[in-house]
Parts: sequence; structure tokens; C-alpha cells
Amino acid sequence: YDIPPGVNQPAKLRLVLTVLLGTAALGRILEKTGLCSQITFGRYVRQGRKLGLDPKLFIQDLQFNKVPVRVYQPKATSDGPRRGILFFHGGGWVFGSLDTYEKVCRYLSRESDSVVVSVQYRLAPEHKYPAAYEDCLSATQHFLQHLQHYAVDPARVTVCGDSAGGNLAAAVSQTLAGRSDLPRLRAQILIYPGLQALDFNLPSYQQNRGVPLLFRERAAFFALLYLNGDALHMQEVLEGSHIPPDMRLKYRKWVSPDNIPEEFKVRGVKPLRPTDFIAEVYETVKRFCEPNLCPLLAEDSVVHQLPESFILTCEYDVLRDDGLLYKKRLEDNGVPVTWYHLEDGFHGIISLYDYCGVSFPSGKRGLDSVVNFLKSL
Repeated sequence: YDIPPGVNQPAKLRLVLTVLLGTAALGRILEKTGLCSQITFGRYVRQGRKLGLDPKLFIQDLQFNKVPVRVYQPKATSDGPRRGILFFHGGGWVFGSLDTYEKVCRYLSRESDSVVVSVQYRLAPEHKYPAAYEDCLSATQHFLQHLQHYAVDPARVTVCGDSAGGNLAAAVSQTLAGRSDLPRLRAQILIYPGLQALDFNLPSYQQNRGVPLLFRERAAFFALLYLNGDALHMQEVLEGSHIPPDMRLKYRKWVSPDNIPEEFKVRGVKPLRPTDFIAEVYETVKRFCEPNLCPLLAEDSVVHQLPESFILTCEYDVLRDDGLLYKKRLEDNGVPVTWYHLEDGFHGIISLYDYCGVSFPSGKRGLDSVVNFLKSL
């Protein structure tokens, strides 16, 4: 792996990596011995520990339409209804839980004085697409239908997520954009979201292919696990053989290095020769072209209805360009966008807030930028 020179506190990042890579190695050993799968062990390690009571929050575990959620409500009295936030955690649709993001959700609720609903959607590969999307949508609809019970202002409800959770937040926001039977979402907050699986060779994928916490190969691996429950044809997907030429041409207006600002292409980017299309591979992954899985591919008629948006990107992140491309799409369709870029950030830095006693200043800045945006709504 590579530790980019622009990342602050590289020693801390190496410590986190040592733990995570050691966990992965031990997981492989346990899987080979038949004791448990690597994914099961990885989930156990990433689970997070139960925290004690929070003096400033009421916290309860509930179910919204049979989807497990954790609701955080500030104890302090309020002059009126509060903001509401639906939070979808990251983890490549494979990892992550309510406990994993407990500190992040507590921070968002306390600092923005909002009611936060953290959603435990079903995970891949046991539950393939669209299970995670359907759970997040179902929980959001339930919350929107019962806002009064939680003293939440119907005009100030936001969906928020990081990484795979940002993907789910974008998909839910698109689905609800044209609904007239529910309160309209006030905003969407997308923290280094993954929004497309057509091109794994965009500039940020080339520049940051070996940068933790998300390597280029792992991004394709997770997308395939979510889609199909397996990672077959990962190499062909990485090379771009999975998309027909006519479809690639159709989506080029939205997914193209040409739409990435030049300042993001100055390091380590080279044009790649096209690879041969393989029809058999496309047949196994053609749902990558569905906007509920890859929100960057939604039609303009949907995008222009989206609510005010906040997008956070990190310089040292393979998913950086997904965020930049979506930012352009939203702006081209007249949607107000607040963009916050962590020049010294890497993928997953928000989820490392107070991780085992370790925090990164840029991650704290990113989290506070989300809080400041929420306070402006």
C-alpha cells in the first residue's frame, strides 16, 4: 500500500493499517481452517464496542418497517421541532453496523442538535442488491411518515451516508425526489460516495489505486459482492470489458475524465487503451446500469428534482472522482451544492473518528463541515 505524502499523521495511519491488514490476514487463516469466513471475522472485528449512556442523548434501538435502527434524540429542550437525519453507514455494503458508527452518529446528533436515525440495512454477500437499498428506502419512508412522534420538522429531514452509505443516500434521495405523498427531503449529504461501476480507471482510481483504506481492487470487489454475491469477473470489470461500447458512449457525457477538473489530473494519470467488450461478463453485471445501484447514471429529469446537496471528497481516495462527477451533474441541473474537499484526506477517514482512541485532524474537519452544513438548513 501507499501512504501519500500529503496525508497528515502517517504514523497513525500506519497503525490503523497494521490492525486492519493483520485482521484480514488472520481472517484468511481462519477461513482456510474452516473455523469461520473471512467476512464474518472482519465483521466481528469491525463491530465496535457498546458505549455507555450519553448524558446529552436519548438512544434507543427500534425497528422501522422491520429494519433495525438506532434513534438518537437530544435531551435538551428545543424551541421547536428539530432536524431529522437518516444515516446510512459505509463498509462496502459488506461491513458496518449500528455500533461501528455509534461515535459518529452521537457526534452528529449532539453537535447539530438533530434527531439521528442510524439504519442497519442487510449486508452482502448474503443479501444482494437491492436489499440494502430497499431497507434504507423503507426505513426512510417510515420515518417520514412518523416525524411528529420524534418532534422532527417535516421541512428539515436529510439523508446522509459515507462511502457505500453515500451511495444508498443518493439512491434513496433520487427515489423520493418525485414523491408527493411524503415530506420532501431538505438535503442529501454524501461523504466520499461510490456512485458508479462503469469505469474503475478514472483519474482518482489510477492515482490512488494502492492508497488505504480503499484499494482499487477492493472497490470492484465490494461492488460485485453487493451486486451478485460473488466477485467473479473482477479483473474484467477493472479493465472495463463489462460495458458495451454503445452504452459506454451513451454514459460518457456523465462518466468521463473529461468532466474532471484539470487540477485533479496532474499526478499519475495516463490515457488507457480501450479493452475488448466481453458480452458474457456484461450479462452477469448489467444491473450496474441501474441508477438505484449507480446513482450517477440517473436521468436529468430525476437529478434536477434533487434537494440541496453536500458532497465531501478526499484527495487520496479512489472514489474522489465519483463525487466530483456527481457534483457537476447536480450543478448542471440547477441543484445547489456545497462541496468540501479534504486535500489531506483518504477514504474512510470520517469512520475513523475516535477509532480506538485515534483521530485524524482532517477527519474531524470533515465531520465538522457536515455539522456546519446541517446547522445552515
